[in-house]
Amino acid sequence: MTLELDRLHKTFDEFIALDRISLKVEGSEFVCLLGPSGCGKTTLLRIIAGLLTQDSGRLLLDGQDLSAVPARERGFGIVFQSYSLFPNMTVAENIGYGMRIRKVDRARITARVAELLELIKLPHLADRLPYQLSGGQQQRVALARAVAVDPRLILLDEPLSALDAKVRADLRVEIRELQRRLGIPTIMVTHDQEEAMMLSDRIVCLNAGRIEQVGAPQELYLRPATKFVADFMGSSNLLPTDWVRDAMPALLTSRPDGADADYLACLRPEHVRLQPLDAGEARVVDVTFLGNISRTRVAWKGRELMVQTGPVDGVTPGTAVAVSADAAGCGWVRA
Repeated sequence: MTLELDRLHKTFDEFIALDRISLKVEGSEFVCLLGPSGCGKTTLLRIIAGLLTQDSGRLLLDGQDLSAVPARERGFGIVFQSYSLFPNMTVAENIGYGMRIRKVDRARITARVAELLELIKLPHLADRLPYQLSGGQQQRVALARAVAVDPRLILLDEPLSALDAKVRADLRVEIRELQRRLGIPTIMVTHDQEEAMMLSDRIVCLNAGRIEQVGAPQELYLRPATKFVADFMGSSNLLPTDWVRDAMPALLTSRPDGADADYLACLRPEHVRLQPLDAGEARVVDVTFLGNISRTRVAWKGRELMVQTGPVDGVTPGTAVAVSADAAGCGWVRA
């Protein structure tokens, strides 16, 4: 399966929601559309699903232009943020609904539903109605219903955002395991960076209707292509070249050629080290204890740095510390 987006463009009145988006999704990969609210990710997903039409550009599936193909004929499975289960149908009936309207043989429906109930770990709830399920259980049923008809592509529109943190974390693992087992290519919309990094083979980072960067999670996190990606993908210390030249000159070895004003060092908090030292030039501003890690703000040479370490004994607000950094963990982006 190859899905190709070729210069898709979409406006709402004078607002540009998508600005000539081009992307290719192939094989059984899991792709996350990631970005802040209003960046165009849901609009893009709805165009792929056939729920919106683009103003210009092409949407191709294995070379076939889908522009005139209705949503119901595209063969895609869709799961929304709201579970959208039929309230008067049992779990088993909800999962089998798509096959019934396609007039699949009853015995095959029964076998497929039983298989999927095992996959989503809910065989004991087959006869329950949706209102008798938790939010996480309802979303599992919605996922099973989407894959029951062997879709060519699964589209997920922020399916976990309505769930509490613990359920969301558990369901992330289950979604990824389910997708890998079935091998169905999947595109998911999310604004949660951790979710995107955990689930995806590739992340498409969007901003203001444009693609900022496409790549593996490690690539976007460790080697962001733009200032926006560096700032959006987790915490980062974005440092001007002249400050780096004075405070951490070893980081300059990886800086691209060009004027100092053109580049910012992107130094992730986990690549900064600190050591309590009476003669240290830096001072701890505050410390946030998070169990296995601590996040520490440090004032040094007119700037504040965020540092992430294991718990460090003796480091409290006001402590004098020495600061160093791992040059290999430093990336550079355009200012």
